Amino acid sequence: MKLVTFEITTPLGRIQRLGALLSDFDYILDLNSTYAWWLATQEKLSAYRRLADAIIPAAMREFIEGGDYSLNAARQVLTHVESQWNLQEALRFKGPQGENLLFHRSKVKLIAPLPNPNSLRDFLAFEAHTKKGYERRGQQMPEQWYRIPVYYKGNHRSLIGPDTPVIWPRYTQKLDYELELACIIGSQGRDIPESEAEHYIFGYAVLNDFSARDIQMDEMICRLGPSKGKDFATAIGPYIVTRDEVPDPRNLKMIARINGEVWSEGNSGTSHWTWPQMIAHVSNEETLYPSDIFGSGTVGGGCGYELDRWIQPGDVIELEIEGLGKLRNTVITHEQAQRNLTEPEVSQYVPAS
Repeated sequence: MKLVTFEITTPLGRIQRLGALLSDFDYILDLNSTYAWWLATQEKLSAYRRLADAIIPAAMREFIEGGDYSLNAARQVLTHVESQWNLQEALRFKGPQGENLLFHRSKVKLIAPLPNPNSLRDFLAFEAHTKKGYERRGQQMPEQWYRIPVYYKGNHRSLIGPDTPVIWPRYTQKLDYELELACIIGSQGRDIPESEAEHYIFGYAVLNDFSARDIQMDEMICRLGPSKGKDFATAIGPYIVTRDEVPDPRNLKMIARINGEVWSEGNSGTSHWTWPQMIAHVSNEETLYPSDIFGSGTVGGGCGYELDRWIQPGDVIELEIEGLGKLRNTVITHEQAQRNLTEPEVSQYVPAS
């Protein structure tokens, strides 16, 4: 499944909903409301609303916490919709309390698919990227890098989604993009063996670890950070692809385009460290929780710092990973942000009680 979090307007203001992309990608199915419809019409259960809220919650984090039980229920209802519903008829369907079940993608706003993760860790898994950084600083590659998959803890409250503007921090002169793959943890675990670690993965997404390079370098010379060099924005999306639909996460083409021009190309399989190794390392004497996000670190050649080529205000940054979609963000200044950029029109929604 390709899972999104989308935002719609109601008479009570904007709300966020969990959705699944239909196979043509033009429509989003509200999973919670559609499951309530399923329980009311197919299973004839009077407690359909309470059951739907418990089994397929309307929020991504709670849905991930539901584990395989929630995933299997979502797959069941999505399979029914795609195999049994005629699209034109389905657009007239309503939930048991008049809810809309389908939304055209152009009429809603996609936000970060997991807007409130439990934590954010970002690794340094690609040798080529790491070596280039040390070379640019005139330093030798440390042997410790080959012993442990190092990472930093990012600001999990500063995630942004597709087509969300990135505001250029006032304190930096060198803003950078980073072409990365994200892994979302789906199960709680501690001291996880490498051989079992793959089963703790919920899914994958495109990730852009925006970096204020000048500030980051100053921080890390002092042997701490990055903090202000990273914490202002991390983009993820446009959706999360569940693990079953990514048969080989170590063979995915990765591309970064700036204003339509290819700046970076790579492959996820060139990472030195694997997801099972990273999961086993983090879980050593530490508990992982559903909705934890792991970033892979930048693929070799996947940032302006390596290329000595820098993005500017107004640039459109588009990262694409095979099978995981395109994550697009535009860089704007504080002055542009203050002019209240027009947001996309969103559809009206009748919420369930």
